[in-house]
Amino acid sequence: MSLITALRTIRIAERPNLIWVEIDTDEGLTGLGETFRGTSAVEAVVHDMLAASLVGSDSRLIERHSRRMLTPYVGYHASSAETRGAAAVDIALWDLAGKRHGIPVHEALGGAARDTIAAYNTCAGYAYNSGQNQVFNRKIGAADQAAGPYDDQIAFNRDAGALAESLVSEGYQAMKIWPFDIYAAASGGQSITLADLKAGLEPFAQIRRAVGEKIEVMCEMHSLWSLPAAARICRALEDYGVYWAEDPICKMDDARALADLRRQTATPLCGSETLGGAVPFRQMFEANALDIAMVDLGWCGGLTEARKIAALAEAYNKPLAPHDCTGPVALWAGLHLALHAPTAIYQEMVRATISTWYRDLVTELPPLEQGLFGLPAAPGLGTALMPGLRERPDATVRETRA
Repeated sequence: MSLITALRTIRIAERPNLIWVEIDTDEGLTGLGETFRGTSAVEAVVHDMLAASLVGSDSRLIERHSRRMLTPYVGYHASSAETRGAAAVDIALWDLAGKRHGIPVHEALGGAARDTIAAYNTCAGYAYNSGQNQVFNRKIGAADQAAGPYDDQIAFNRDAGALAESLVSEGYQAMKIWPFDIYAAASGGQSITLADLKAGLEPFAQIRRAVGEKIEVMCEMHSLWSLPAAARICRALEDYGVYWAEDPICKMDDARALADLRRQTATPLCGSETLGGAVPFRQMFEANALDIAMVDLGWCGGLTEARKIAALAEAYNKPLAPHDCTGPVALWAGLHLALHAPTAIYQEMVRATISTWYRDLVTELPPLEQGLFGLPAAPGLGTALMPGLRERPDATVRETRA
């Protein structure tokens, strides 16, 4: 037996979108999980809904816990607060499983399918998406100043070619940008003018002029567009050999609309970090709606559900690309899945955050060299929260014990 003695949530005012879950056991072990967005709601779910069945139970029964957590009366088959809370708990249970046996999570999952996996850089800034009310599609103005050498959201708006050269020099094989976002508000995403379309295409042209085919480029569309507008954008991207268009339409659970879009363009479609649970992914694959499956470990239900999604992707012969634009623990969890899952092709990361505030939150970050993540060797996920983080003045800590 490995009895759970305490369930703890930690969040800090400095990063209000992040929440961590720690699970203590009677073996003296602590497992760490993480999720993102709506942290006060997630905290309530963890303590008011999940803790009663978890505290005092056997932490080894990961599948049993996952099924119980992901089949509430409401809140399933989506990235709801219920699903996000379950995801953080599930990641912590896998961290415990690895620590208990002295092996990394990728080995606990069944072993690594590869020794390294390529990272792609989401070209965000240092504070991107980390505040409570931040938006993706902020317009970069003349007064905006780069906060450091990796303020890549400003960089791709100012000179995407120079940004691509910087990434290539550091060994990155792929990058992701979202130059169309700022044009969605004018029509509520229902249409895009020819002038705005051409302006949005310019960063892709700059990249190709600067580095040619030395780097793959992904286009993030943040679920902002109607089907006709997304089709116009995706068809225009065909000339630039874009690796994928990500979350192109509003409501990324609409398999029929995505399948319709996929028939209208040769640009591969990727989705979706916003889907929770294996069922929506099965529906996407059945409808031939996606070319690449993207899964967020903190939003889909955790590692237990993510490996089922990975198995579906393999069964449908679809590549897998774990998402991380959120926090360091989710990055660790995604990496273990990416190294284990046979069809995984990339692990997302943000060099601005991995080089700065991620380091302030956790004791270790994944091994990254020349654009490749290596195979973690430490037991469990391979990291823990920084000592003293719980005692910070801006920390909110809640604990449920037997």
